[in-house]
Amino acid sequence: MKAVIYCRVSTTKETQETSLQRQEEELVQLAKDHQLEIVKIIKEQASGYELDRDGILELLDMVKEDKVQAVLIQDETRLGRGNAKIALLHCILREKAKLYSIADNGELQLSESDSMVLKIVGIVEEYQRKLHNSKIKRGMKRAVKNGYKPERNLKNQGESSGRDKILVPITEIVRLRKNELTFAEIAATLRGFGYQVSKATVHRRYQEYLDSLEEQ
Repeated sequence: MKAVIYCRVSTTKETQETSLQRQEEELVQLAKDHQLEIVKIIKEQASGYELDRDGILELLDMVKEDKVQAVLIQDETRLGRGNAKIALLHCILREKAKLYSIADNGELQLSESDSMVLKIVGIVEEYQRKLHNSKIKRGMKRAVKNGYKPERNLKNQGESSGRDKILVPITEIVRLRKNELTFAEIAATLRGFGYQVSKATVHRRYQEYLDSLEEQ
C-alpha cells in the first residue's frame, strides 16, 4: 500500500525543526512496521487552524487521485485543529484512504466525539447531494414543460460535440430564460445535459447577451 507522510509544526521557530525531524523519523519507522511504501514526505510549518496550506492541499490531491491509499501522521492534531481538523479528516476518509498515527501505533482511532461529528457531516453531505440532484431534475422538467426540447437543442453534432460541451450555449440560456426559469434553474438544467456551468456564469453570459443587444 502506498502512503504519504505528513509532518507539521505550528510555528517557524528554529526549535521546531527538531520536532519535524523527529516526526519524520518516527513515521518512517511506522511505515516500515506496517509494510507501507512511502511515496512522499510532506513537512510544513503552519497553523493547524488554517486550511490554505500547500502541504495539506498536496496531500489531499494525492489522496483524491489515488496516488496513495494511506496517510501517516503523528496524531490527528498534526492534520489540523478545530473545524479544520474535522474537515480534513472527512476529506481523507471520504476517499477511503487509511490514516495511521504514531499515537495509536497503527490505524488512527477516532474519539467518540470526532466520530459522531464526521457521521453528521457525512449525512449532511449526502442530503446536499440529493437536493442538488432534485434541483437539476426540477429545472429539466420545468424546461421541458415550457416547450424546451433537449434532444433538438443540445444534440451532439459530429466531432465538434466535445468542444460544444465546454462552451456555454448562450442560445439555450436565452431560450430557457424566456421560459421564465431562474439562473439557478438554468445552470442546473444545463449541468444535467453535460455543460459544466455555474449560476454566476449563466447570469454573466446572459448579461453580456443583453449588453450586446443594447450596443446594436
